[in-house]
Parts: sequence; structure tokens; C-alpha cells
Amino acid sequence: MTVRPSGRTRTAASRVTAPWVRTRLRTAPGAAAALALLVAVTAFLAAALPPALDRYDEEAMRRALEAAGPTRTTVQVQTSDADMLLSDRPWEDLLSRKAVEGPFAKLLALPGRALPLDADQSSAGVRTTRSLKAPDPYLSQPDGVAPVFHLVAQGGVAEHSRLREGRLPKAPEDAGRGAAALEAAVTTETAAKLNIRVGSVVHLPRAEGDPLAVRVTGLVVPREPDGAYWSTLPGLSRPDLMVTQGPVPSQYWAGTLLVAPDAGPALLSVPAAPARYWMLAPDLSALHGRDLEKQASAVASLEGGPLLERMTSAVSPYLEVSTDLDGVLVGHQELWSAIGPLVAVAAFGTGTVAAVVLCMAGGLAAERRRAELTLLRARGASLRGLAGRLLAETAVVAVPAAALGLLAARLAVGAGRPAQSAAAAGAVVLTAVLALPLRAVAVHRAVGVHTGREDVVRARPSKRRLVAEVTLLAVAVGAVLTLRTRGTSAEGDPSGDELVSLAPVLVAVIAALVLVRLYPLPLRGLARPARRMRGVVGPLSLARAGRAGGSTVLPLLALLTALTTAAFGGSVLTGVTDARERASVFAVGADARVDNLDERAPGVEERVRRAPGVEDVTPVKVSYNALVGNTRVSLAGVEPDAYAALSGRLDVGAFDADVLKAAGEDALPALGSPALAERFGDAPFPVILEDGDSFTARIVAVRTWTPVLGADDFLVVDGSALRGGLEPPTGLLVTGEHADGAALRKAAGDDARVRLRSDEVAATVESPLQTGAERVYAAAVAAGAGYAALALLLTLLRAAPERAALLARLRTMGLTRAQGRRLLILESLPQALLAAVGGALTAWAAIRLLAPGIDLTTIAVSTGAPAAGRVLLHPDRLSLLLPALAVVALTVGIAAAQAWWSGRRGAVRELRAGDAR
Repeated sequence: MTVRPSGRTRTAASRVTAPWVRTRLRTAPGAAAALALLVAVTAFLAAALPPALDRYDEEAMRRALEAAGPTRTTVQVQTSDADMLLSDRPWEDLLSRKAVEGPFAKLLALPGRALPLDADQSSAGVRTTRSLKAPDPYLSQPDGVAPVFHLVAQGGVAEHSRLREGRLPKAPEDAGRGAAALEAAVTTETAAKLNIRVGSVVHLPRAEGDPLAVRVTGLVVPREPDGAYWSTLPGLSRPDLMVTQGPVPSQYWAGTLLVAPDAGPALLSVPAAPARYWMLAPDLSALHGRDLEKQASAVASLEGGPLLERMTSAVSPYLEVSTDLDGVLVGHQELWSAIGPLVAVAAFGTGTVAAVVLCMAGGLAAERRRAELTLLRARGASLRGLAGRLLAETAVVAVPAAALGLLAARLAVGAGRPAQSAAAAGAVVLTAVLALPLRAVAVHRAVGVHTGREDVVRARPSKRRLVAEVTLLAVAVGAVLTLRTRGTSAEGDPSGDELVSLAPVLVAVIAALVLVRLYPLPLRGLARPARRMRGVVGPLSLARAGRAGGSTVLPLLALLTALTTAAFGGSVLTGVTDARERASVFAVGADARVDNLDERAPGVEERVRRAPGVEDVTPVKVSYNALVGNTRVSLAGVEPDAYAALSGRLDVGAFDADVLKAAGEDALPALGSPALAERFGDAPFPVILEDGDSFTARIVAVRTWTPVLGADDFLVVDGSALRGGLEPPTGLLVTGEHADGAALRKAAGDDARVRLRSDEVAATVESPLQTGAERVYAAAVAAGAGYAALALLLTLLRAAPERAALLARLRTMGLTRAQGRRLLILESLPQALLAAVGGALTAWAAIRLLAPGIDLTTIAVSTGAPAAGRVLLHPDRLSLLLPALAVVALTVGIAAAQAWWSGRRGAVRELRAGDAR
């Protein structure tokens, strides 16, 4: 036992000091749990974005490679004619199996990790580079033209196929140019289409002497007919139907005879220029969008760089390398270059709102603990020590919560680049941990007990704040001008410009700063007239609104940024939807379309009219080879009233029905395309149809597009003036948003072609990057709305204790509950209206300012989809008004709920003097 200087005895209990962090967490567990939840959700969203984009990128790249097919994506290496003509070695040795398979392993390992290759789907062998005609009469000859064949000695046929009948071929004993006969196998599809059976003999011409007899010994079924092994070489797994060149085109078959891998030298027995080849198929599962530059560089090196030199030294100096893989990669890169910056706009907007909300949470905690921190400073606590304690207590909560959010993001979204996810979650932790200490240091720099009034009406912005606002204004103006003139991404830069992507956020920042400066003006103007109002609620609510502290900048910034992001994202989604609907209209020309009607099947139009979901049917009679002068154009005969109504409903190509009606004049009035109108003007010109019908037409109206014929050179005339009128029609344009496709197909018949506009909308999307960008925008809008609601809630919670005390005091003076409810609602309305109106105007201005630099065409429709030019961004009224109205409604609801809850709690607790809340 020790004795203190004061004379009191020091005991073991007196030496125990309660840890700061544990004490604070036990004192306010609810606040700690709320902070942990906020950090966990924000970290989850931030960490989920990079792997989600990586997944969409990889899916899009894989889809592009699969759509391109092995013919374009495989690196095809083949020896030229000079390989044999300039070689000193015997030609039989050059075409031997050893000469083919020897360098195969080296070629597969050559690109390394830069371009992973699929060894199983890659192939090597010897093939004839020229086709050989087989005049055997039993072979299928569609137009009387004999089929042609290629001889292919490819290794691995046994492993990549299943023997259906017979046996695999063997190499002849004399596998050289003197081979008397060969054995071959064909695929079952080739055998079925060319009438080949096991035992059939195909005779191929030699340069001299008797033809070479190739006996078919077996039929094989490819295990993966669409894989690179079977699909790279044309006609290997299935024959191709070719067309001859000339005035009268004729069809003929082109197939492949698979000889034994050792029979390569025997291909010298026919005059077909045999050559060695190696087909290097990329491993699609190992290709990632993030490695696009490495892959493109490797392909370029294979086509004409260091890797090509290494190939020629390992195989032959006379190699020909060809592939369109680089074109596929460049197309994917261009798509990502167009979509990536648009996604960045949404990510930056939502990220800014989340950061502001985290700062507001720290500011709310600092405000709630103002008295405590002031007392600590008065008792000698240093700023460094105070900041360290606040940092520690916040980190204990935020770091595990962020780790949990990161783990949840990795489990929910999947693998990707973990460094980016960790960095995003780390940024969330850093913001959450530093918000409270920095706010406390800023407020408690000087030791003091009493603080001055901080209402907006009395506030005088400092010169430093003025400089900061001017700087932000200059940055925002520069970003907006850059985006308007250059677009959302620099040329060839898929990541975009971060400053440009921040342009909508910067516009919201400037609007918040401007509105905060203008906010006192209407308060000062309304303060004096409000004093003459009867009752206490109006003047008191206005006075209370004027006492909202200078901290209104941060909540207003959060609300404006959230509203701008929500309106921007909603306008993007609406623009994408409208563009796809417009593209589907251009593709179909109606809600549904029935073509290729059988002229011998009567009553089709009536059956289609009775189909479920059909509201109206417009019959048309189309001729795609009408002769106008010496030019063939498309011509449609229609019923003017019904067709004009359809065009007006689609809002594309509308016209007045009366101008198209035939009135017995010498020239039939016609609706024409701009090219024909420029050529003929308003002069009459002769038209000759395929069935021999002829008439004179005059263009009376010009349209760039018409539903029945699209945007090509066309003429539309009154069908009643044609020979036979509109009977029988060649097509039907169906009106009805909910038309049943199955019922339409049943009513139209088996030979008719039925297309629905709803199906075309889905077909306009060709890449997961497009759907991924939509989902990111939808998630950004939802997250921004959630953070905006949270910012509004934090703002009202900050003033909740003071409002509760005010209501308690006023109730002792006779204020009713209804008056208290109106007081809180009217007090909250000025800032809510400021945020709602300012947010809507800011979002509208941001969209109008940035729209010329944003092109939604790439994200909206596929490359080949018909679209009406460039799809630009336009403000969507619903996206502008709905979030703003939601802010006002939420503010009123929270204020009413707070008034109701304060009335239930009673006034005793609130009136206790010195009670710290």
C-alpha cells in the first residue's frame, strides 16, 4: 500500500483506469452499430463495383469471341508454296507427320501468358490448298455441278470424334506422289448431304494418268462440331453450299476428305498445292478484358513481330500467318471505351454522395458530443490526443465493418481484381475514420466553453471560402466544356477522364455553394412580413429555419449530388429504353409483322385479326424489284387511311392520307424516299412491277423512313390503283402491344415469317457490357436515393434534441400537438424545398450542359441494329421530379414522426436543466 502526496492511501482499485474505446462503445452501442452498418454497406457497394465491371467485361469479351467464331479468332499458320519450291529437302519429308507435329508444341508455347492457347482445340496437319472436283455421278449435285473436295491429313481425329460406322483411315504403304489410292473418313453430316456411304469411292483428278481413288472407310461424329478443332478450316465438319460465279449462278457442295495423319506426303499425288498448317486456338476461358493490351500486342507480334521471327526460325522461313483476333479485340476495346466513361459518371456521383454521408455521420457524432469534447479540451486534452482517441474508437468499429463488407462483396459478385476492391473498401474506411477526428479538431482548435451564434442569416463567408468556391467553379466549368467538346472519353482511352466523369458532381457542388449563399436572402425578405402574421407557428418556424447552422452546406451538397445523379442515371436509362424501342420500330415497322404470306391460303388476314392481343391489321403489297427508269427500288401498295394512321401512331414517317389517295389522275401520287425525290422532283415517271403491271407515278411527299419498307429507296402508293388491288397481300402490319406471337404464327401459317417488336427490343442488345452498364446505372440511382434519404435523416436527427426541447417548452406555454407538428414541418420545409427545387434545376442544367458530349448509341443498341442516328441524352421529367418530390415528402414525414414521438415521450425529461443529449 502506498501513500499519495495528499495523504490518502492509494489502493489497487484507484489505480484502475477505464479504457477509452471500451467505455465509449459501452456508452453508445447504438451509434456504434449504426456506424458499422453504414460503413459495411458502403464498403460492400464500393468493393462490388470493380469485380462487377470485370465480370461484365469478361462476359462481353467472351461473347464477342464466341460470336466471331473460330474462323476469325484462331491464329492460322500455314506454309507458302515457296516452302517446298525453295527447299533442298525432299517434298515428302516436308509433308511428313514428324515435320508437322515436331514444331507444334513449340508454337503452342510461344505466346505464353500474353495469349493463352487451347492445346486441345488447336490442330496441325497437311491440307490441299486448292479444291479438287469429283465427277462421280452418285455424289449430290444440286444444280448439276460436281462437288469439290479438300484432302486433309489432320492429327487427333480419333480423340476429337466418335466413330459411327466403319473404321478410321490408314496411310498407304507408298505415302508419296506415287500413291495409287487413299483411304479417308468423312463426317456424318458430309456423308448425308453428299450421299456418301462407307465403301464409297471418290475419284479426284491427277495431273496426268488415272484419277486418284479415295475410298471412304468410316463415318465420324465430331465431339465438339462448333469448337476450333472442327470449325477453323472451312468444310471440315460439315460441307458448305457454294455458288458459282457467272451470269447464271449455280450451287454446288464443297466438302473435306479426312485422310490418315501419316498420309500427308500422299497429297503430292494430286495437283492441289499441299501445305503444312498449324491452327492455334486461343483459350477463351483464360482471356480477360483487363489483359486486352497484352493480348493485342501478342497477336500483332505473331502476325509481324518478334514472335513471327521465332516461328519462322522454328518451322520455316516461308510462313503465312493470318487471324482476325486483333479485330475482335479492337471491337471490344472500342465498346468498352464508349461505355466505361458513362459508367464512371454514375460511379463518381454515387461515390460522392456516399462520401458526403460518411462525413455527415462524423459531423453528427461531433455535434452530439460537442459538450463532452469541449470539456476535455478545457481540462487540458491536446488536439493530437483528442484526435487519436476519436480515431481509435472509430477505427475499432469501421475497420471490421469494412472488412465484412469487402468479404460480402467478394462472395456476392465473385472473383476479380482484389486490389481494386480492397482499395475501394479502404477509401471508405479512411473517410469514415477521419470524419469525426477532423471535424472535432476543426471545431475545438481553440479552448472555449461558449460558442457564438451559427445561423445562416448572421453567417459571413470568409475570403478563403470564396477562393475555394471560385476554384471549384473554374474546375467545373472546365470539365463541362471538355465534355461538351470532346465527349465522355478521350480517343483510345477506355478509362475516360476522371475530371470529365466528375462533371455532374462538380455542377452539383457549385449549385450547392451558390444556393447556400442565396439562402439567407429570401429568409431576410420574409422575416419582417412574417412578424405581422397571426399566430406563432409561421413566424417561429421561419425564425427556426433561419437558425439552421452553416453546416447546411454538407447536407445540401449530399441532396443535390444525389438528385443530380438520380436524374442523370434515370435519364440515361430512359434514353436507352427509348432508343431500343425506336430501333425495334425501325426493324419491324409495327408492333408485329407477318411476311411471306402464301397467296393460295385465303383468309389469313381475318385469322390474324382474330388473334389474341391484335387491335388492328394493315395489309400491304410489296414488290422489292420495281423498275423505276433503270433503277430497281422497293414499292409498297397500301390502304392510305390505315397506313397513315399506323405511321402517325409510330410517330415516324407520318403523312396525310388524302395526299396518297388515287384520284383518277394520269400520275399516281406516291410517298418517296429523299434519293428518289431528288432524282425525279415532282415530275411524273414510269414504274414497272415484277408481275408486268405498269403505271406513272409522281412523288407528292418525301419521307426518310416508312414502316413497311424502312429507310431504303422506296415508293408507297395507293394499293387500290394496282392490278388486283391489295389482294392477295404479301404482308400484314399488326397493331397491338400485347399481340401473341404463337397465335400469330398459327394464324399466318407455317411458311409465313412473324416478327414481334418485343423480340426485336431484346435483340438490340449484343453485349453483356450494355446490360451491365444499365444495371450499374440502376444500382447507382437506387444507392444515390438511399444515401440522399440517409443524408436527410442525419440532418433532421442533428437538430432533433433541440427541437424536442423546444416543443416541450412551447407545450408548457399552451402549444397544441397539431401546432407543434406544423411547426416542425414548416421549419423543415425551406431547406427541403431548397434541395428539391435546386436539385431538379441542377440536374436539368447538368443534363442539358453535358448532353452534347454523351452518346448513348453504343450502350443502347447493337452494332447492326437499325437506329435513327445518334442517340443523345435528354432530360427525363419523371427522373427530375420524382426524386425532388420524394425529398419533400420524406422531410414532411420525418418531421411529423418526430413531433408525434416527442408528444408521446412527455416534457419532463426535456425540461431538466443541464441534461446532456
